[in-house]
Amino acid sequence: MIKTLMELNRRDFLFKSTLALGGLALDKMIRIPGEELPHFAPKVKRIIYLFQSGGPSQHDLFDYKPLLNKLNGEELPDSVRQGQRITGMTSGQKSFPLAGAQFSFRQYGESGAWLSELLPHTAEIADELCFIKSMYTEAINHDPALTFFQTGSQQPGRPSIGSWLSYGLGNGDKDLPEFCVLLSNGTGKLNAQPLYNRLWGSGFLPSVYQGVQFRSGKDPVLYLSNPHGISEETRRSMLDTYEKAQKLHYKEEQDPEIQTRIAQYEMAYRMQTSVPEVMDIDGEPDYVYDLYGPESRIPGTYAANCLLARRLLERGVNFIQLYHRGWDQHFNLPRNLTNQCRDTDQPSAGLVKDLKQRGLLDDTLVVWGGEFGRTNYSQGVLEPGNYGRDHHPRCFTIWMAGGGVKKGISYGVTDDFGYNILQDGVHVHDFQATLMHLFGIDHERFTFKHQGRYYRLTDVHGNVVRDILT
Repeated sequence: MIKTLMELNRRDFLFKSTLALGGLALDKMIRIPGEELPHFAPKVKRIIYLFQSGGPSQHDLFDYKPLLNKLNGEELPDSVRQGQRITGMTSGQKSFPLAGAQFSFRQYGESGAWLSELLPHTAEIADELCFIKSMYTEAINHDPALTFFQTGSQQPGRPSIGSWLSYGLGNGDKDLPEFCVLLSNGTGKLNAQPLYNRLWGSGFLPSVYQGVQFRSGKDPVLYLSNPHGISEETRRSMLDTYEKAQKLHYKEEQDPEIQTRIAQYEMAYRMQTSVPEVMDIDGEPDYVYDLYGPESRIPGTYAANCLLARRLLERGVNFIQLYHRGWDQHFNLPRNLTNQCRDTDQPSAGLVKDLKQRGLLDDTLVVWGGEFGRTNYSQGVLEPGNYGRDHHPRCFTIWMAGGGVKKGISYGVTDDFGYNILQDGVHVHDFQATLMHLFGIDHERFTFKHQGRYYRLTDVHGNVVRDILT
């Protein structure tokens, strides 16, 4: 009996010691055992990631392919497709007619970047942008492709990219969360694919690092306001009492999530003041609204969210993620893509211009892109003036702007059909590794041990794309 009690005490001691060490993981200085972040001098301090959910068509926006127009209506050659996987939505088609873009392209700026007529405002900032035209992914359907970009894995449950950066570089002593999320619905497709909060979740990292979603309306953050009858003084007294009780609980259990809960309650209390202030855009001058476009005055729109992203950034938020739905043009692409670009073109360009004129672009990274591209052939029947495009993971385009990234360049080359990459392919993990590098993080060394394995955002591979960096 004595031996059994001794064994139990030993196990209890080891268990609580491990939890105590886990609690220390909340301290920035020892998040990565034996080293301190950043690993080297960062090029940027913050990021605004403009995620275009649904898969924008590179053929109709960025990757000009005159051959597709010349061969419009002809069959996609087998030598180009090479038996590659396609989705179930077009696998049953007997014909794969090539669909040339029905929008005109021109070159803009000193860089000579090719851009569609649908993006006149983006054309004005062409020399600020770094276009990556050779992105590729392993996922061919929306949910796994979205999850792959945001977490480094097609399977749900991993920490999001914003949570990784918040965990590695965040400073909890703020009045706003380190990682904020804004959602908007586009006019390019009604009933677009849903977005799940696990895309900005913290996975197995401490929950304090998950993204906080902001909404339009009187309650931008759910459950933040005090209930009817609860004053600020009462709330403060309740939190003080709660903290005392939880500290006693932590002393007994040594569970790091107890400290996380205390920190989250305190953050919520500070946000009761900071959130209404940042969401109140009525004081912005008219020239700012003119910059972002007329919809910037309408809460919940993409334009309003771009303006809010700048306001959040100015107030110390270091990772701001915008999701804009509606880019999934399987049918009626000419009409629907035109609507979608009307949502996003001016606000995206306006954000870059606004950051530059305020001196913020030099140490801020702006990213624009979706989870995959679109096919060069028409989904369904190709009609005069009308076509649709299916998902295409083999090559697509994103752009980046800001600190540490070369301006006015196009990186990567696709074939004349816009189907395969000919030069300088950039995998999703390469993109994530490059993003981490800009923040001064070596993606191979930045790990977290979970269930006996060391995990990282880039999983088991990924290379920094150094040719696009200054």
